[in-house]
Amino acid sequence: MIHIRVPATSANMGPGFDSIGVALQLYNHLWVEEIPEGVEIEIRKEQPIAIPTDESNLIYQTMRKLYDAKGLKMPGVRLIQSDDIPMVRGLGSSAACIVGGLMAANELAGRPCTKEELAEMAAQMEGHPDNSNPAFFGSMVVGALGEKNMKHVRLELPDDLFFAIMVPDFPVSTERSRSVLPKDYSRSDVVFNVSRAALLVASLMTGKFENLEMAMEDKIHQPYRKELIPHMEDIFAKAKESGATACYLSGAGSTLMAMVTKDKAETFRNQMSAYFAALPNNWQLTLLKPDLEGAVVVTESQEEVEKC
Repeated sequence: MIHIRVPATSANMGPGFDSIGVALQLYNHLWVEEIPEGVEIEIRKEQPIAIPTDESNLIYQTMRKLYDAKGLKMPGVRLIQSDDIPMVRGLGSSAACIVGGLMAANELAGRPCTKEELAEMAAQMEGHPDNSNPAFFGSMVVGALGEKNMKHVRLELPDDLFFAIMVPDFPVSTERSRSVLPKDYSRSDVVFNVSRAALLVASLMTGKFENLEMAMEDKIHQPYRKELIPHMEDIFAKAKESGATACYLSGAGSTLMAMVTKDKAETFRNQMSAYFAALPNNWQLTLLKPDLEGAVVVTESQEEVEKC
């Protein structure tokens, strides 16, 4: 069987709406092999939302799209899916399925596509590249999607930077999160975001963490989505008080993210854990390093798969 590992991603980084994302060391795993006919899907880890085990499964649908795009006949497929990325929490769970599906189909079909071509297909399917790009390439990726193509740049992140994911016990759907956004923005708000997105990229490239609090400011999506996340502003304030360099809403939510340097990570963990214990919702706090590889493929024997 072919084993594919895909990292979680945190998109919409501050002012980088639909354009900037980072890969994290939290993973979904997929095993795939050809069978004589049909589709067999096994879900190794239960999720709050039922994952389809028929042809409506997102991974299977994505695989079929690659075969159709290349004019190839879809074979019978057996899938084993084991997901550690929380669903509907703004950590790229759907993008991980799309990336995993494209890579699985590409392997089974004899690799007709390069990774760059797969990334462009994923961005077109998602409608924006800020989850799929870091899932493919790892680290932090800035991307722009055109009518017919996609361009991206991968940036190396400093070694001493942690991403603290703060995941609540309630979801926020992408549809709901998109519905609260205005249709038009003022020129001043656009300039505000453009300047901060540029500052964000430049500051991370040069290690100037002192700029990040301003660089993560946003007027495009976070002010409108905060009504969907109880205590969001209070949590951001407490996170900064506890040592976070900057905070932002991950993807469409409901996960909140804090960027923390290594020297302040333990203090941050202790103070925020105590703070979350007093909130009405159940929040899970995990500090993660960026994933630097992106999605990877490893061929395994059936015996190795059974041990997973």
